[in-house]
Order: sequence, then structure tokens, then C-alpha cells
Amino acid sequence: MLDIESIRKQFPILHQEVHGRPLVYFDNAASSQKPMRVVESLERYYTKEHSNVHRGVHFLSQQATDKFEEVRRKAQAFVNAKHDHEIIFTRGTTEAINLVATSFGKAFIEEGDEILISTMEHHSNIVPWQMLCQDWGAELKVIPIDESGEIIMDQFDLLLSGKTRMVAINHVSNTLGTINPIEEIITKAHKVGAAVLIDGAQSAPHMQIDVQELDADFYCVSGHKMYGPTGIGFLYGKEIWLNDMPPYQGGGEMIETVTFEETTYNALPFKFEAGTPNIADTIAFGEAMDFMMEIGIEEIAHWEMELHNYAVDKMMDVPGIKFVGTAKKKAGVISFLVDGTHPYDIGTILDQQGIAVRTGHHCTQPLMDRFEIPGTVRASFAVYNTKHEIDLFIAALKKAVTMLS
Repeated sequence: MLDIESIRKQFPILHQEVHGRPLVYFDNAASSQKPMRVVESLERYYTKEHSNVHRGVHFLSQQATDKFEEVRRKAQAFVNAKHDHEIIFTRGTTEAINLVATSFGKAFIEEGDEILISTMEHHSNIVPWQMLCQDWGAELKVIPIDESGEIIMDQFDLLLSGKTRMVAINHVSNTLGTINPIEEIITKAHKVGAAVLIDGAQSAPHMQIDVQELDADFYCVSGHKMYGPTGIGFLYGKEIWLNDMPPYQGGGEMIETVTFEETTYNALPFKFEAGTPNIADTIAFGEAMDFMMEIGIEEIAHWEMELHNYAVDKMMDVPGIKFVGTAKKKAGVISFLVDGTHPYDIGTILDQQGIAVRTGHHCTQPLMDRFEIPGTVRASFAVYNTKHEIDLFIAALKKAVTMLS
């Protein structure tokens, strides 16, 4: 059993009032809160350790470099990558996807090729592929989903062909909480010679990831959803792909030699890390990964699903409740509507009672169009949340429904 109260003590932000009510933070799918060890790491770096990395022989530079590269090895272990140079630091999942779409497109996409995505993708896993298709004359095809929010695998099989060059899909839907069958998707895609990119923004904080076992070609994560700082994340890419992809950006660090006539590029991972990196947040991200590993990823997943199931059971008593996303395999995300109300109105009244949820389309407008709704209210859980908080949420939700009916 996890000691949730001990975990909560590590998050000072949770111990405050909003509008005179105890804060209940159920917006973790957007961004999780940060334990003190992450905050202290940032303060320590800027007050005692700051220096640029990879570029100096003096003590501070070497110390910063060692700590920075140690996080790369932590990330390697976190997703069980084969090599540490298969970990590319990015600003987060969005930049990781854009990096792959741009560089993979330059190297491997030709007119008439096809890219597959699903109906439930975040805009960050839609727009870069649209841009790639516009640049290279490829075609974007969309895998449909059913009413429960699950991919229709028969339709995926029909769309998959020898023209497919990339399948880009989320591991867990940020809106529906659906856990997609990515093992099956990867296996089938590889049989036709397609690469697979997994948007892991919503999976890495909540479940054990093994990119070698999955055989994923690319896997993208965001630190700020994993109890780490904003503006940092990483891309895992198979060495065989990364070696053949051109750099995403030009500048310092990513070069081997530069003349006015020609430039040669650095080895992995530095080929894809132009310029001074986000050193402080990278080091603090390492603390966040340590926090998760010390608790245990499986223990986190188990507790969050216990919260999810408890909340769904209690929400059944709310008049007019309608769940959006009822897949058999789900993570700790609940999207819902209440008959006769607008999501924004529900969210506003919940906020007045100290309950932080997300309302709107959640950067999944095509998914909202699929269900013919303007948006949803979304409650999403993290390891520091409690059943008592869910009770407060249910009471506040019932009050909101009463006020709006």
C-alpha cells in the first residue's frame, strides 16, 4: 500500500485553498504538480551549479555536463532503450513529434506515400503530419474509432498498406483515457515496412514503458506530465532511424566540422540537440523520474485506476451524467457531460468550490466532431490524489448540476 499522505507532503501546492475551499487538483492530464525535490533541484542548479554543458574544462561545466548526461541515462532506463544515445532531449512531446515528422519526412517520404493517425489524436499528433503531407505530397489517412472510444482494428487493417510509411498514434488518449493496443499496431505496421511513432505523453506518467519490448520506432514524452518541469521531455528513436535522418535544427553542438563550403554533423544524440539545452529543467526532470521510480510505476498505475473506478462508481449517482470514452482498457482519465449543461458552466462552478478540472475540446477537436459534442469536462488523476478528494468532487458536481438544472 502506498503512503499517499507522505507523498502529498512532498507537494506544497496541494495544501492551499482556492476560493476559500481546499484545492482538489484533477487536471493532471494537462500538467501534474511538482514534488519539492524537483523545485529544489532547480534552485540548487541556478544558485550553485550553473554552467554550460559539453563545452568547458572547468569544474562547473564538467559537473553540469555529468548531471545533464546522467539524466539521459535515467531516461534510457525509464523506457528501457537499448542505447543512451537513442534519447534525444526536446521541449516535450510536441517538439519530439515535430522533429520526427520533419526529419523523417526529409529522409523517407515521397509523393504518394501514406501516413496513418487515429481519430483520437491530440492536435500535436495531427498538425505535424498534415504539414509533412503538404511538403512532400503524401496522404494523411485517419483510423476511425467506435462509440466506446476504441480504435476499429478492422479499419486499421484496411488502411494499412505497402504505401504506409508511418503510423503515428497515442498510447493513451488524453481525452478518453483509452489505452490503445499499440503492440498489435506496431507488429502489423512493421509487416508492411512502416515505422511507428507513439505519443506517450499520457502513458509515461502512468504505466511501465519498455520500448524494446514494444518494438516502437519512436516514443515521445513530456516531463511536465511526469511531475517534472515544463519545457523538457525526450524523444526515443531507434538508432537505425536516427542515424539516417537529417538534423532537425542547425547551430552549435549538432556539428562535427563547419566550413563555409560544407558542414558535417555530430554523432547521436547531439546531431538533434542544436544550441544550449534546457540544462536546469533537464536535471530537475531526472529528479522527477527518480520520484516515480522510487514509488514504483506499477504502484502508481494501480492507485490511479483505483481512484478512477471509485470516481466512476460515485458519478453514476449524478443526474444526467454521460461518460465520453468507455473503452475496456483505460487510464485514470474521465471525460463526461451532464444533460442540459455546458462543460464550461460545470467547470466554472466546480472551480468556485476548489475543484480544478479541465473543460473544452482538450486539443482534440476532430475527436469532438466524431462524437458531435462541443467538448467535455475532464477529471484526471495522479498518485497524490485521494478518495476523499473524489468525494469532495462528487459533492461539488452534484451542486453544480442542481444549480444549472
